[in-house]
Amino acid sequence: MTKKLPEANRPDDDGVIGIPSAAGSSDGDEHLREIALSSDWILRGNFLQVKRDRVALPDGREATREYIRHPGAAVIVPLFDDGRVLLERQYRYPLGRVVLEFPAGKLDPDESPLRCAVRELFEETGYRAREWAYAGVLHNAIAYSDERIEIFFARGLIAGERQLDEGEFLDLLPVAEDELDRMAFDGRVTDAKTLIGLQWLQRWRAGAWPLDWMPAEPASSR
Repeated sequence: MTKKLPEANRPDDDGVIGIPSAAGSSDGDEHLREIALSSDWILRGNFLQVKRDRVALPDGREATREYIRHPGAAVIVPLFDDGRVLLERQYRYPLGRVVLEFPAGKLDPDESPLRCAVRELFEETGYRAREWAYAGVLHNAIAYSDERIEIFFARGLIAGERQLDEGEFLDLLPVAEDELDRMAFDGRVTDAKTLIGLQWLQRWRAGAWPLDWMPAEPASSR
């Protein structure tokens, strides 16, 4: 089974990623669908935007929905030749603690998910990869955000000098796959994208979820 790589997300007129329209839908979900009647901005930040919509419910009543608009992101599962994976240790302010996670980052305007993954891996870790594979997409906060995170695997890692953003601080931690599994079991790893990346890795190793590997683009074409 070949998976199609995601195209670059296209922003709507407000400059944020749009929610798919329900107009003309014939998927049989009309008895569940909520239709927006009006929409207002609560917050328009540098990174996130928050909206409050008035919606019509399937039974004809009305309700409000508050949700976060997000530009989208990519997460990378970096595989060393010896079977280890690469994690990051990064302080996450909302949680007030250091979190273990796979490298990831948000999409720049008009940036494709793959290009984002290649860029984030290099900037945060210094590694480039000889091969890449697209796994799939996850929605990590479906009740209050439209964020989508595209999942990529990278192998044939080539070390280099990382280029962290200003104000970005993180440590790199190579770990064995079985150790990462133990970290997930005992609660040392709780990050959703990392747990799902681990699941995809284990299912791929078991031959259940195939990955289609492709060579990296030449550096000059990035």
